[in-house]
Amino acid sequence: MEFLYHYGLFLAKAVTIVLCVAFILILVVSSRQKGQKAGLEFTDLSADYKDQQLELQHQLLDKKAFKQWKKSQPEDKSNGADKQRLFVINFNGSMDAHEVGALREEVTAVLAVAKPSDEVLVRLESPGGVVHGYGLAASQLERLRQREIPLTVAVDKVAASGGYMMACIANTIIAAPFAIVGSIGVVAQLPNFHKLLKKNHIDVEQFTAGEFKRTVTVFAENTDKGRQKFQQELEQTHLLFKEFVARHRPVLDIDQVATGEHWFGYQAKELKLVDKLQTSDDYLLANYAEKHVVQVSFQTKAKLAERLGLAAAAAVHKAWLKLAQQTGWH
Repeated sequence: MEFLYHYGLFLAKAVTIVLCVAFILILVVSSRQKGQKAGLEFTDLSADYKDQQLELQHQLLDKKAFKQWKKSQPEDKSNGADKQRLFVINFNGSMDAHEVGALREEVTAVLAVAKPSDEVLVRLESPGGVVHGYGLAASQLERLRQREIPLTVAVDKVAASGGYMMACIANTIIAAPFAIVGSIGVVAQLPNFHKLLKKNHIDVEQFTAGEFKRTVTVFAENTDKGRQKFQQELEQTHLLFKEFVARHRPVLDIDQVATGEHWFGYQAKELKLVDKLQTSDDYLLANYAEKHVVQVSFQTKAKLAERLGLAAAAAVHKAWLKLAQQTGWH
């Protein structure tokens, strides 16, 4: 016990030191980035790919073979000006879909320059979330379709529920073989503490204007009528979801796939939830030679509190792993 006490004290001191150092470093970085603002960033992925290819060939080939290889490469005199363009957007969605703000900026930037001969690839990853957030995210992608700009959505890991609501907008959906796709359903749950409060003689009074201003609640006693109304609202939302997907993916048997289930890429292909089994990396690789590939991203400046939180979480995680390794815990 004494050993554990001293070891715990040592660990607490170590974590404190790490957090202090992280705080100082963040302050230094923050002072350097004081003038930076959120904004769009453009990355020429075609140029990056060529540079990587050149560097690797330089490392693998001898001097003579490398010169011969360079001469054999076609020269792009137009510098990509005459090529079709492939704009790449990454969307990694959370439960509240707050990333839709960046997506709005990225889509607007693409629409400012894109032509119907160009294409947009959205690398989408999301397990779904709030209806209104993902409804707006899907509407952002719909802006591309309205301008008749071909849209491809790539699902490498997961596009479920609200994530699939976004994906179904695309002309073409590609997915990795074991990506999770589907979950065309609606779910809602909340705890109710009424019995616990009643047991401790605590009353909760709720006042509303309008019969169904509040259907179910966390603290007050829920009624069968309120539960029925809440279930009815869920069913209406599900119906809207089904109609939305069916309108954008008419090849689907919507009643077969709108059960709330999810499927892996292989199964999703058979059910026509996706069009092709392919990773986003392979899709890009197949387009580097023919198209000018540019990634568009909207970067927001992280607040000091957010950077401190991330640094603290990383420091605690690192300390915990070190303790586990030294004590043999798993």
